[in-house]
Amino acid sequence: MSHAGAPVGGLLVLVDPVARRLDGESVRIAKDVLSAGAAAKICLPDSQEEFARALARRGHRRPVVVGDDGALVRAVGLLHGEPGPGEAAVSLVPVGPAGSLALARSLGVPLSVVFAARAALDGVTRPRDLLVDDCGGVVLGGLRIAAPPAPAVRRAGGYRSLLRTLLLAPAAAPGAVQSLRVEVDGVVLVDADRPVEDVAVRTREDGGPARVVVRLPGGAPLTGYGEAVTVSVTGPAASFHYRADHAPPGPPTRRRTWTRLPSAWSLTLPRGLGSSSPAGV
Repeated sequence: MSHAGAPVGGLLVLVDPVARRLDGESVRIAKDVLSAGAAAKICLPDSQEEFARALARRGHRRPVVVGDDGALVRAVGLLHGEPGPGEAAVSLVPVGPAGSLALARSLGVPLSVVFAARAALDGVTRPRDLLVDDCGGVVLGGLRIAAPPAPAVRRAGGYRSLLRTLLLAPAAAPGAVQSLRVEVDGVVLVDADRPVEDVAVRTREDGGPARVVVRLPGGAPLTGYGEAVTVSVTGPAASFHYRADHAPPGPPTRRRTWTRLPSAWSLTLPRGLGSSSPAGV
């Protein structure tokens, strides 16, 4: 259940160093609004290590992250890794290029610095599920596995590498497929003998098991719901890449399991508003 997000104990305002470098004016506005509305300790870490130390020493202050999607995911991942009960509440004041705020938008965070800062002061905290993989990574909204485009396309200026293609292309080339085995709570949704265009795993705004959608070439999508999702490949050279929370694809892997943790963290949002759209990738 949502509840008032009044900052009892004050705020710990963590300004991501990238946000400070790219948009100092928005950072200044965020600090002014937050400091005017609550007892706020402003932290300006210069590295991810300093960011983590400041968050660990927050005491009873509620963390407010000033930065982009990556800064929010980093903060939630650190909070999840702390000993003791979960359900940590965090606020986000989004600062960064539009392309780095897709997760914030999908979660319902206002993209206006002033509105987001005001929500951090007097909004409501809404519990959210978390997907945690078997290597300790966290997914706040959703992840996607798409078939890679064809490797190495010859151009006038040279070769475009597969890595560059994966980083820049938002989707696979039309008709691209791969062989994946997808299991939901131990039940095979699709096996490696069927070509797959795309796999999407998402948390749900209303809670409940994660939603898994597998798109097949020329057929209706397969949909499943579960608490644990495992994707794997077979063959000595086979692997897949996945994008989590709109971030660039990670390194190739042969097997990964994501487990849903219900209400593992909370996000402060404006009163009367939930997620503006389904969380995706």
